[in-house]
Amino acid sequence: MDIRCRKTKCKYNDCYTCRAKGILVSPHVICSTFEKDDAKPELDSTKHLFEKPPEYAPQRDSKALSIHCRTDCLFNHDGKCVSNGITINSITEKPYCVSYLKK
Repeated sequence: MDIRCRKTKCKYNDCYTCRAKGILVSPHVICSTFEKDDAKPELDSTKHLFEKPPEYAPQRDSKALSIHCRTDCLFNHDGKCVSNGITINSITEKPYCVSYLKK
């Protein structure tokens, strides 16, 4: 499973890959695992997208990560996410799961 996080100020973000032990998507489609780290710089990967591609950390194996979901998502199967990948956005203040598809 591809776990991508665009919240570069998150404590668990390593070059757009989540390093948390587990992820919980709340009923409001927000990553509850997100923890802001003010020591990390805010990166804008779109600013120089056509000049230099962003660096991504290697993909994590989903067996090393528990992904729980409490929303009415198509990929929520008894509280576990069965999607091929998850992406957390960077556009808004809150870390929304953009892989969400309403049932």
